[in-house]
Amino acid sequence: MTRVKRGVVTRKRHKKLLKETKGYWGQRKNIYRRAHETLIRAMAFAFKGRKLKKRDMRGLFITRIKAAAEQHGMKYNTLIHGLKKAHVQLNRKMLSQLAIFDEVAFSSIVKLAQQ
Repeated sequence: MTRVKRGVVTRKRHKKLLKETKGYWGQRKNIYRRAHETLIRAMAFAFKGRKLKKRDMRGLFITRIKAAAEQHGMKYNTLIHGLKKAHVQLNRKMLSQLAIFDEVAFSSIVKLAQQ
């Protein structure tokens, strides 16, 4: 039986992973097994972080809308309830953008919610 020299594909895979772990501390950057377990964990945290980022941004939007609504003498929950009753389908991101950049449009939306 002929001899098969192995390692080309494995080396390529290992080098690819070690390239991704560049900058990690200690063995986590240059020992394959340590680097692999660290990278798996890092990817899990990155996935979780992307979900948490959406949650944090929604909280920021709500804070901005609340501040703008209070300038117009209205509470946040009253504003949102009034918009739902008036069938205005603007998400919180767009409402916060209007509150920051277009004060006139936001005040007209507040008037809609008050009716």
